Amino acid sequence: MRHLISLDDLTDADLRSIVARGAGFSSGELAGARPLEGTVAGIYFRRTSTRTRTAFSSGALRLGAQIIAYNGEDLQTNTGETSEDTGRVFSRMLDTLVARTAGDPAELRAWAAQDRMSVVNAMSADEHPTQGLTDLTTLLRHFGRIEGLRVLYVGEGNNTAAALALGLTRFAGTELELRTPEGYGLTADVRERAEALAAAHGSVITERHGMADLPADVDAVYTSRWQTTGTSKPDPDWRRAFAPFQVTGELWRAAPKAVFLHDLPAHRGEEVTAEVLDGQHSIAFDQAENKMHSAMAVLEWCRVGIIEDAAPGGPL
Repeated sequence: MRHLISLDDLTDADLRSIVARGAGFSSGELAGARPLEGTVAGIYFRRTSTRTRTAFSSGALRLGAQIIAYNGEDLQTNTGETSEDTGRVFSRMLDTLVARTAGDPAELRAWAAQDRMSVVNAMSADEHPTQGLTDLTTLLRHFGRIEGLRVLYVGEGNNTAAALALGLTRFAGTELELRTPEGYGLTADVRERAEALAAAHGSVITERHGMADLPADVDAVYTSRWQTTGTSKPDPDWRRAFAPFQVTGELWRAAPKAVFLHDLPAHRGEEVTAEVLDGQHSIAFDQAENKMHSAMAVLEWCRVGIIEDAAPGGPL
């Protein structure tokens, strides 16, 4: 029984096993595996979700689990019950709880303060760890490796960017360059943690607040929508600061072989043009499908742990 609240909860071996297992599910090599037969997963989403909720629901069913779904109005936490009491009760009836709160991860930690039920963070305000695992799985499936890849991230330093920074930096030789609007970058805490991981693993992470002198020959360009689920921006004129960070086809002049990633949903004409999202470089919808495969790997890891012969899967 294991929890995934942050990518920091994972050892390097855990991280690599989950990513490799997700690639194995994606490639079809692990079709038919049902390690969760006889278990029950709670799917609790306080915020809207298309991909993540469907990924974990479909993934749990495919692995043999039954699911119980809750929305933001269903729990007695709305009438004053503590998170700790809710977690204790859930743990006597569920084997796994997948929760999107878009809030403080301390609530998820409170639910995890028991030894019967695994808790998975399907997105909190500070980090989107399962998206980060999806992104790594997608890179592994497409390139056949993660080590040595160069990724350019453009846009807000939100919870998706945080997870990417905390995951990619754990692979040797990778380079992650973030271009974020001034005042909308990674938090100091995330940046410090990612820089420490980079120093320990032989990777590089940099962040700049403009679009001049972009790195050439990157392997992937990644963006996320500007208005993150569950958050608002205090500056009413924030779109002016974000406008220069739109991903357009011009970016491919310096990196003609780069692929395009997006965690979706996308707003064409804002963070990305339709030419890019729907174009030949985009693997954003393969990435969306891989959210299910990665979710399956996370659910399996929570109950089973590291599988030494996790199939890495081949390129798409």
